[in-house]
Amino acid sequence: MRGIIGLILAGLGAFLILVAVLLPTWVVGQVVKFPLNEYETATLEASNASYFSTTSLSEKTGVSLEATYTIKGDGSAGNSSTAVWNEYSYVYDLTNHQLVQQPSRTFAFNRRTAQLVNCCGASVNGDTSVRQTGLVGYVFPFGTQKQTYQVFNTSLEKTVPFVYSGTTSVDGVQAYEFVENIPPTQIGSETLPGSFVHMKAASVTLGEYDAEHVIYYVDPETGALIDVNEQQSTTLRTSASAAPALVGFDADLIATPATVTQIVALDSSGRNELTLIETTLPIVLGIVGGVALLAGILLGRKPHEDLAELDDVSREAAVPDPGQAAVSGEADASGPGRHAAERAGIVPGWHHEGAERSADPPEGEGPDGRGSPSAG
Repeated sequence: MRGIIGLILAGLGAFLILVAVLLPTWVVGQVVKFPLNEYETATLEASNASYFSTTSLSEKTGVSLEATYTIKGDGSAGNSSTAVWNEYSYVYDLTNHQLVQQPSRTFAFNRRTAQLVNCCGASVNGDTSVRQTGLVGYVFPFGTQKQTYQVFNTSLEKTVPFVYSGTTSVDGVQAYEFVENIPPTQIGSETLPGSFVHMKAASVTLGEYDAEHVIYYVDPETGALIDVNEQQSTTLRTSASAAPALVGFDADLIATPATVTQIVALDSSGRNELTLIETTLPIVLGIVGGVALLAGILLGRKPHEDLAELDDVSREAAVPDPGQAAVSGEADASGPGRHAAERAGIVPGWHHEGAERSADPPEGEGPDGRGSPSAG
């Protein structure tokens, strides 16, 4: 029974050690993924912002803006390897109480690497012809590295570099800082009345230029974007180096403290799960598995060791003591010889002959023997 228990423990220990090895290597890659049914909101605010109001056909300056971003996963459109998320943005003028922008986006991406996939109804502002490539931007790969990443930019409709610029802390969480710098880059053109840009011509066509300075703060373990600062300027001008003729949008949007706290709390939950799978469980399972394996080996070998000890005792009992052999004829039946025979009796077929000879005197000795005095 002891041997069976030993085999069971040894097998269990080996299995636990195997699981401890596979958890941070293979299992993490199969289990740890970005969710299908994501739901998250973030609020950014800007002061002293400017934009062109299509409602009043005038430029608004010095206003306070609030931008709300909502991410909602489409679980039915995704699968084990690809997630499909929808993003809805709502930029509101708090000063004049009117809508400024309402962009939208649908994107599909690899649930492990955060690389965009061109499928599943992906679109930018409803335009499905836009091919989205590079990283999502809202999330980075698990185990984010200190390197430059190509992230898709919806304004330029192409990837742009986000350069690693340092490590910082966001609400106590270590974060990698990635920076995007886009100089004024033409993204289109607009034809509008000359009076809008203080020109005499009835209508003018100007280039639409986009310039950005964006900072992403990413948790390198989870790839989550935990803080952001988006400075964007869209202007109409005759060339990239010319002065803006009209400001379409200019704001420095910063995530609110409440948003950062909320996102960090959500990220901490994911980081704890990663730590459990990648570190805590492997260590615990490795220790328990090692102990079980060792115990199983010892239990499996114990019966053989007992038998060896018994064999040693038997051999010691079988070797007669020289001093005892000299006086074996005088030994009492209950003396040491008998006790030795009793101990040696645990080995079948072994007998202590000295004890038997001591019980029967040799022929010729005693009252009737040849050496006794005659009667007459």
